[in-house]
Amino acid sequence: MRLTVYSREYCSLCHAMVAALEALQPEHGFHLEILDVDEDDALETRFGSKVPVLIGEDGKEICHYHLDRAALEVVLAGAGG
Repeated sequence: MRLTVYSREYCSLCHAMVAALEALQPEHGFHLEILDVDEDDALETRFGSKVPVLIGEDGKEICHYHLDRAALEVVLAGAGG
């Protein structure tokens, strides 16, 4: 399973979400992609200040600003993880 975090380099909430996800990777085995919205005008327009945003493999938002462990667990359970 692939999870994507849309973030910004200077965003402390983004760093916190990525760190929490990285801590869960060994247990759940998902691939984590981190995309900086400031490197792409379309992403910056799409997400604005609503970062970090965690997106599942299906393209649906799992959570934003803070990691919602319960919502993530639902997604991971649905993927067999």
